[in-house]
Amino acid sequence: MAALNKGTSIMTNRKKLLTGVSLAAVLTAGLLYATDFLGLQPFAETATAAPTTGEAAPPTVNVIVAESRPVTHWQEFTGRFEAVDEVAIRARVEGQIDAVHFTPGQIVQKGDLLFTIDPRPFEATLAGAEARLEEVRAAAYLAETELKRQRQLRENGHVSQSVLDQAIQEAQAARASIAAAKAAVDSARLNLEFTEIKAPVTGRISDDAVNVGNLIAAGANSEVLTTIVSLDPIHFVFDASEQQYLEYVRGTIATGLRDKDSRIPVAVRLIDEDSFAHPGTIDFIDNRIDRATGTIRGRAVFINGDEVLAPGMFGRLRLAIAENAPTVLIPEQAVGSDQTLKFVWVADAEGVVHRRRVTLGGREDGLRIIEKGLEAGDQVIVSSLHMIGEGMTITPNKTALDSFELATAE
Repeated sequence: MAALNKGTSIMTNRKKLLTGVSLAAVLTAGLLYATDFLGLQPFAETATAAPTTGEAAPPTVNVIVAESRPVTHWQEFTGRFEAVDEVAIRARVEGQIDAVHFTPGQIVQKGDLLFTIDPRPFEATLAGAEARLEEVRAAAYLAETELKRQRQLRENGHVSQSVLDQAIQEAQAARASIAAAKAAVDSARLNLEFTEIKAPVTGRISDDAVNVGNLIAAGANSEVLTTIVSLDPIHFVFDASEQQYLEYVRGTIATGLRDKDSRIPVAVRLIDEDSFAHPGTIDFIDNRIDRATGTIRGRAVFINGDEVLAPGMFGRLRLAIAENAPTVLIPEQAVGSDQTLKFVWVADAEGVVHRRRVTLGGREDGLRIIEKGLEAGDQVIVSSLHMIGEGMTITPNKTALDSFELATAE
């Protein structure tokens, strides 16, 4: 019974399917007949036919031909200026300040008088030392005279050898006393000179830490009376990473820059300057890399005749690692960014566009240095960058690179 019902259901479904197909065929035939009968066939053909147009011409965009020019390559570092000479002024003898002979902040010359300590105790000490010298000289004269007399007596056999030896010893002791007295006089005179504290170097002096009437101590642990820093020339001290140091060494060796009396050119710009306007030279590179920081210390020297540069001032230094090295240059506007990556659009000989990843260097005459990714002669797109895509075809309109350089300079 179940099998009979299943067979009946299948027959019913087949009848419905045939009925639907037949109905669709009738409707289609009727539609075709109506179209032909009513004269609508031309309109139907027109509606279904696709319009035909010619292919659009490739867009014209501006390109420049990347050029290789001789350029000095630089590394950049941050650092601070330091005085070539920086002296903390301390007293070498103790006493009371009698006078201050400078104005805080002024330029002092080497040998200028800065402080005077009360000299009277030292004058008295010197006078006593000189008197003592005269005393020992008199004693020495007497000892020498006695020695001559004893020698004559010994020659005549009137005194023993021991008496002569005693006279010799006394004469030698007298001569030694003269030397000691002279040393005491020199020491007393030196201490008297130290009561006048003079500038050991030429430079700008700080303010006075003590006033007239103060009693000061002497020695390395005594109070600093003032400080002097030299200004011309002036040092700039900076730290370089190990990688930067290797780039510097290899670059200067490859270009022969290290063989030019070790006078590697550098330049500094200050925090309110846009260009590296202060030229100088490297005068010292440390002999080892600090294990704690992984850096090595370098130092440059600058002429500072106008005294604009001051110790402690912050600056940005660039260091030449290659002179007149062939370098590819392009306009800054040709460089695009994709997160941290930099790229340019390059057109090949057929005008097909390709994206090229590049490594940027510094700037030279308003143009961007390309360290990797481009070669001289590559056609770099500089306009309509928002319309450019990988693989599209363009018509390049070559533009002079110098026009971008001049526009940037203006």
